[in-house]
Amino acid sequence: MADITSRWVKVVNGDLLIDAYLAAPTAPGCYPGVIVFQEIFGVNAHIRDVTERIAREGYVAIAPALYQRFAPQFEAGYTAADIDLGRQYKNQTKADELLSDTQATIAYLQGLEAVKGDAIGTIGFCFGGHVAYLVAQLPDIKATAAFYGAGITTMTPGGGLPTLAITPKIRGTLYAFFGDRDQSIPMEQVKEIERALHHHGIRHHIFIYPADHGFFCDQRDSYDAAAAHDAWTQVMHLFETVLKASTAPAQPSS
Repeated sequence: MADITSRWVKVVNGDLLIDAYLAAPTAPGCYPGVIVFQEIFGVNAHIRDVTERIAREGYVAIAPALYQRFAPQFEAGYTAADIDLGRQYKNQTKADELLSDTQATIAYLQGLEAVKGDAIGTIGFCFGGHVAYLVAQLPDIKATAAFYGAGITTMTPGGGLPTLAITPKIRGTLYAFFGDRDQSIPMEQVKEIERALHHHGIRHHIFIYPADHGFFCDQRDSYDAAAAHDAWTQVMHLFETVLKASTAPAQPSS
C-alpha cells in the first residue's frame, strides 16, 4: 500500500468551480487517474474513504461534487431524511452537466504531473453508478466500475432517452456490480444492461451478489462484507489490467 496525501481542490468548468476531494500517492511517479462518483449523499466520509483506498493502490483519485450547482459542500449520512434530501438533489442533475463536469475533472487530472493522461478510469456507487455508466461514453475513459446504478434502463438525469442508449458509444471496459436483493434494480433490468453491452461488443463483466442495494458501503445497514471484498478485488483487477497496463514502460524488443 502506498503512502498518500489528500486534500480538497477546485475543478474549473467554465464559470463553475467544483469542489473535489483528491487523494494521491506521495511517492513521485506517473499514475493512472480514477474519478470517484458519489452516492446521492454527496462526497461524504464513505466516498472520501473510497477515494483514499484507491490512492493507496497506486492511483490518483478524485471525487467531484456532483451537486455543486445547487447544493455546494453537501454531504449526508444514511437516515431516511438524508435519503429524501439526497434524492431531491439527484433529481436536479442533468446528463449534459454531468458529462461536462466529468470532462472538466478529466482535464484536471490530465493537468497533474503525476497522472498518465491516457489512463483514466471511473468508479461510482448508487447514483454515481448510473453516472459512471453515463460518462463511459467519453473517449478518455478506459475503465468503468459501476456499482448498483438504478435507472440505467429507464431514464437519464434531466430527461431524454434512457442512459442505456449511450452503450454503443462506450470504448473502454465496463464492470457492473449488482445485488440480487436490490429492490431498486430488478434483475430483468440487469439482464437488459448485459444484453446491450453484449450486443454492441463492449468489453464488460457483470457481477451479481446475494446482497441488497448499497452492499459496498460499510456505513449502511445493507453492507455485505463478503460481496464488498470480492467486488473490490474485481475493481482492482480491472484497473490493474486496463489502467496500469497503459502506464507501464514499453519493453525493449529483442
